[in-house]
Amino acid sequence: MIVLAGTIGAGKTSLTKLLSQHLNSQPFFESVDDNPILPLFYKNPQKYGFLLQIYFLNRRLDEIKGSFDNDLNVLDRSIFEDSLLFKLNADLGRATQTESNIYTSLLNNMMEELPDEQHQKAPNLLIHIQVSFDTMLDRIKKRGRSFEQIDKDPSLYNYYKELNERYQKWYDQYDLSPKMVIDGDKYDFVEDDQAASDVLRQIDQKLESLNLK
Repeated sequence: MIVLAGTIGAGKTSLTKLLSQHLNSQPFFESVDDNPILPLFYKNPQKYGFLLQIYFLNRRLDEIKGSFDNDLNVLDRSIFEDSLLFKLNADLGRATQTESNIYTSLLNNMMEELPDEQHQKAPNLLIHIQVSFDTMLDRIKKRGRSFEQIDKDPSLYNYYKELNERYQKWYDQYDLSPKMVIDGDKYDFVEDDQAASDVLRQIDQKLESLNLK
């Protein structure tokens, strides 16, 4: 599988669509618009944070198992960065450290239960879409999900800022699989067809170097 990583508004869903079409493979999208818990979490993160993480954990495990039939299937975000998000919530008081520790332990145990004989557990390639904080805020505002807007909840500003900084540190330390970075500020692959072509070419070159294409 190929996994896309990146902060909120980085363009993961858009690149998942582009890349899966380009590779003629299956996309697996993060549950957002059909997620009944996400709006509740933004209203009351302390109450719904742990439940939201368990919801995502269940969905992401299904996605990993569903992607086993093709090494080029594309996942829009994945289980591999979930601990980053929940640890941030705990550090900011939006969840408890106990909940964070329990979640991380549960995640590790469930990953061990994935069948080794069927497929590798780590992705064939992780692609991190790196964007600046200003770009992140601009895209969150542009896509218009009401529960994500800073003008509705000013405390989200610090949450988003810290999240963007931690993603870079997380990517630097990530060592479970081959990885690459896409400069989401330089290549606006959502709005610019030439930028999209450039990004797909970069990914093709990486896949070829890994003998996956």
